[in-house]
Amino acid sequence: MEFTKGKINGVVVSRLVRNLDERGFLMETFRVDSLPQGLRPVMSYISVTEPGIARGPHEHRVQTDILAFPGPGTFRIVLWDNREASPTRGARMILFGGLEDPIAVIVPPKVVHAYRNISMVERGTVLNYPDTLYAGWGRKEPVDEIRHEVEGDAFYADFLHV
Repeated sequence: MEFTKGKINGVVVSRLVRNLDERGFLMETFRVDSLPQGLRPVMSYISVTEPGIARGPHEHRVQTDILAFPGPGTFRIVLWDNREASPTRGARMILFGGLEDPIAVIVPPKVVHAYRNISMVERGTVLNYPDTLYAGWGRKEPVDEIRHEVEGDAFYADFLHV
């Protein structure tokens, strides 16, 4: 698949505001009243990624991810629209988020996404608030994930070389 640079329909990027005071800082990573209608997270998790390490690329069949990159660490985030009927099919977005520019990204189903910690020495933190449970209720269902982390896969090659 050939990719074109551009926005992806349904992907929402928002800046996160760091409210600083003498105690440290407070940052809202999402608010239900600012999410697209009908999107409701059902779980949350935090991941820590070592410098230079990537997670993904992968996509979900039905799950929407709400990814927050609050820092520490800085990430290069790559998304591709892989939806057959999407008006932006084949579009690719490259974002940067983390300590210097904290962002949240809403990733709809069938949008391939990956991120790499581009910090030189700092571990990077990512929060996710998906709208489906990992492996379903009681972890008894198949995981909703299509992985593209295979050498030779167009998505993986694009992520490594752009």
